[in-house]
Amino acid sequence: MFNKCAMDPLCYANIDLTTLVPKVNNAVVSTMIQRAGKSLQSLKLGIVPGPTGSPGSCQPLVYTIRNSGDVSSFSWNEKRTRQGKESSILTRSCLYPLSGDNGATGILLRRLHLYNIERMDNASLCVALAACPSLLDLEIVGLHVELRQTLMSVSSHCRFIERLFFESSKTGRDDSLKSPTCFELVNNCPNLSSLSLRGFKLHDNKVRILVKGFRKLKYADFATSYSITGTFLRNLGNGGGGSLLEVLILRDCMHLKEMEVARFLTAVIAGDFKFLKHLDVSNREGLASEGDWYQRSYNSSLIPLQQVLEVRPDICLLAEFPSEGCFLDIDHMIDSDINSELSLPFQQSGQTSDGALVTSSLESSYNSDQGSGNEEYQDSGFVIYEESSDEVDFLIV
Repeated sequence: MFNKCAMDPLCYANIDLTTLVPKVNNAVVSTMIQRAGKSLQSLKLGIVPGPTGSPGSCQPLVYTIRNSGDVSSFSWNEKRTRQGKESSILTRSCLYPLSGDNGATGILLRRLHLYNIERMDNASLCVALAACPSLLDLEIVGLHVELRQTLMSVSSHCRFIERLFFESSKTGRDDSLKSPTCFELVNNCPNLSSLSLRGFKLHDNKVRILVKGFRKLKYADFATSYSITGTFLRNLGNGGGGSLLEVLILRDCMHLKEMEVARFLTAVIAGDFKFLKHLDVSNREGLASEGDWYQRSYNSSLIPLQQVLEVRPDICLLAEFPSEGCFLDIDHMIDSDINSELSLPFQQSGQTSDGALVTSSLESSYNSDQGSGNEEYQDSGFVIYEESSDEVDFLIV
């Protein structure tokens, strides 16, 4: 009976080979995928350790293995040593079986989750995505692949995708995303309702293209992303994409400005974002001031938290800004970003005390949509010259 069941392709329709430590090699993956054949619907591969840390403390809650040296007494050095053995290593060719049988193997795959496969590269991932035209759910964590190339592959081959979760392996260093790629993704993947791009260097104008462009978008997570100031939020709730948002996560975005958060919450109070249920603007280093992001605010009187909770008691609002000294200082974080892989993972947090009222001039400033920071444009034809980039983005909205 067992042998008969083991030969049934339907028994392998949902393959989960994720582990706490390296135990699976390419041969195991290939065997499982071949047994599933055209019945394969879900595939999960890689190393996914459990979270650690105590909620509410200054220690962050770890999400990925690259930040979890003490998870189950397992270190990165130990991981690299073990992955050097062919008996327990996943390489860039681990997904090649998806292209087997003239591409029929991956044609019905709906879910693909990949975690911390160090040897995966851009070309191999793109080949795998090309073999999965029916993909609905893609999750990538800790892979050394480029954001732009990955999104281009998704746009070209995975046009039915509904959920995309992509966490950078090197926080703040991937500045590859270009505006044309954003437009292509929006135009080719209209069913996307959940988008998470965490730890990338994302400018506000590109984030706005994505959030405004996806008409069905309900979940947006840009946690730990660099360069986001919050200007993409202006007039976002006035119909079209963005107005259906139910969850918005901007936790630990280093350049997020307190003024932009205040403007956004003022719009919520005024009646925009009627479907919003969860908002997270907590920041382990405080919010940036309007004039100089080096100046951090840990207890902003501009942000009308209490008013939001009174007008919209249905919203779960997370806005925790720990006291100074609880986390790494800004200079240390900048040095770490240059010299090492800095991680800014999530923490558990709760609601904070109320803030002061935002002035009417603030509300009028928000409604006028005067550009600032790295998003100097209005909803019309324009040309954007971005800092730290040689490209000129031509955006037609």
